Amino acid sequence: MKEKVSDRVGSAFGGETYEQDVIVIGAGGAGLRAAIEARLQGLSVGLICKSLLGKAHTVMAEGGAAAALAYVDNRDSWKVHFRDTLRGGKFLNNYKMALLHAQEAPDRIKELEAWGALFDRTEDGRILQRNFGGHRFPRLAHVGDRTGLEIIRTLQDKAVHLGIDVYMECTITKLLKDGDKISGALGYWRTTGESVLFKAKAIVLATGGFGKAYRVTSNSWEYTGDGHALAYHAGADLIDMEFVQFHPTGMVWPLSVKGILVTEGVRGDGGILKNSKGERFMFRYIPDLYKAETSDTEEEANRWLAGDKSARRPPELLTRDVVAKAIVKEVKEGRGSPHSGVFLDIASRRSAEDIKRKLPGMYQQFKELAGIDITKEPMEVAPTCHYAMGGVRVDAETAAATVPGLFAAGECAGGMHGANRLGGNSLSDLLVFGRRAGLGAAEYAKKLSSQPTVDMGEVQQAQQQMSEPFERSRGETAYKIISDLQEMMETYVGIVREEKELSLAVEKIQQLKKRAQNVCATGDKAYNPGWNYALDLTSLLTVSEAIILAAKERKESRGALTRIDYPNTEEDWGKVNVVIRKKGTEMTVAKEPLSEMPEELKALLQETI
Repeated sequence: MKEKVSDRVGSAFGGETYEQDVIVIGAGGAGLRAAIEARLQGLSVGLICKSLLGKAHTVMAEGGAAAALAYVDNRDSWKVHFRDTLRGGKFLNNYKMALLHAQEAPDRIKELEAWGALFDRTEDGRILQRNFGGHRFPRLAHVGDRTGLEIIRTLQDKAVHLGIDVYMECTITKLLKDGDKISGALGYWRTTGESVLFKAKAIVLATGGFGKAYRVTSNSWEYTGDGHALAYHAGADLIDMEFVQFHPTGMVWPLSVKGILVTEGVRGDGGILKNSKGERFMFRYIPDLYKAETSDTEEEANRWLAGDKSARRPPELLTRDVVAKAIVKEVKEGRGSPHSGVFLDIASRRSAEDIKRKLPGMYQQFKELAGIDITKEPMEVAPTCHYAMGGVRVDAETAAATVPGLFAAGECAGGMHGANRLGGNSLSDLLVFGRRAGLGAAEYAKKLSSQPTVDMGEVQQAQQQMSEPFERSRGETAYKIISDLQEMMETYVGIVREEKELSLAVEKIQQLKKRAQNVCATGDKAYNPGWNYALDLTSLLTVSEAIILAAKERKESRGALTRIDYPNTEEDWGKVNVVIRKKGTEMTVAKEPLSEMPEELKALLQETI
């Protein structure tokens, strides 16, 4: 039961107050798994949703969760998964996180199954696994193309039955501190606009990414970088912010659905990419790193599709950064589809019955939104902003941030994926590190003898800042500033970047920050999207500036970051993280070394498997 303690605060605050041992901000897969683990440790836990419980971005993860169960191909192991993850991340990953992830992912999938998750099955009853980009063997446990939905259903059911308190339609705007450690969080109810205060010994951030900083994105409205910004303004480090993943296949037409994700499962089940000339163009874009295990002829790729395990994977299953950049090149050189994309064809590769059975969501999505029957004709696709590799710097074992009492998991945590995330690793990541974050937060909270003190002066100042848009009679609406921000990020900080455009972006973000000081809102606070956007604007500007400065700092091309003025991948840059840190009121940039990997793990990366 929620413990309301507003009477302890009195008129100095004037809003509701709740007290918990652990507060989890974000109710997607990582947040739910963290909340479950903290509750299993016997602590009181509150789970805060910006939207409604069950309406999380995890639901939109369609292809599957990567785990080396070796049910479909017994050559798979955690060692191969670890190697694939490091190679996909261009060796910039926090190796400890990648190691724990590869080793623990199978247990987390089996645990999910024990809690009631219904995965697709092999003929002998084991969990079925599919191929995905960058994975050497079929590794993704899945439920058709609705895997994320099943994971959320299972975790949500578990959380509710454990009696976890849920606070829906609540946006957190500030983390509170007692000295150097976390003491709580301040937010507001979206339905009434009234402030709400949460006192906590520990807080887990699981707010997802920041796709809404871009105009074309697979992300929904909640993804405004709240966790990144909250952590930054509380004094925590952010790392790898320059690495923004553009998923190769988003819908491009009609405009009303542009950016909506087309699962990598289409290519995992045999879909191929063609340009306007009908060429299967990915054979031209195989990096040297992957030539030993990627088909270089259509004949061999077709043998792979037919089930020949001796054949190498088709080039459509290269990592997302490679495929996205290949599509962009085809379009720029005049070989794109009518709506500036390329064609993704599954109809000529699989029967209509197979497509409807394995990809029911995609069949329905294109039928209803684009009027296309994917069992008969190809889809038009193009890259869409999809995932943030960068995030809060955390300890691999405990998921602790650099601020005591603060933890992070899922997409808002950095380090796990390095310069580029492999498809399917996000769902297993949120299970592995969601659990570790919940456990780390619980152990930290247990060590505190009393609840940290909330500074009511800090609370009142934060409340005043939230109300400021209503106090301005003149100014701009947040809609216009956000629209201009998205256009700027799309133009200057997209898939391909260069110094002069990043320098322009630095100037423009400062101009946008000045305009944001005069953002105004009208009407009441209740159900007021104009005011809600005005508050989201702070987060969007923070993460956008971090992306720009980090991208400008890294003078090389690696993974999801392509600098046309620095086209090579440099060895020295592969040894450092770009760190974003707040000093006073300024955002600073630093380069700090990665942890040295033990020799036995380095040897794994050299093995030919």
